[in-house]
Amino acid sequence: MSVSLRLNRKGTKDRPYYKIVAVDSRKRRDGRYIEQIGTYDPMLEGTNYQIDLEKADKWLSVGAKPSETVNSFIRKARTAEAK
Repeated sequence: MSVSLRLNRKGTKDRPYYKIVAVDSRKRRDGRYIEQIGTYDPMLEGTNYQIDLEKADKWLSVGAKPSETVNSFIRKARTAEAK
């Protein structure tokens, strides 16, 4: 089973928000996921994401592949944590 870290869309038309999840890569975008590791709300200003780096590192260590967007959130969270 190939696991990926990607966004799962929730909300309504014109008011989206996303869950950052670990999911079997063969599942559809909004299908059942294994574990939620964070959230992303594009409607907020400033820092509009939250991610649990411990959970993300756990999934990355077992071979999960992050999407480009999730990878950028992880990089931003690590640089913010280092400061």
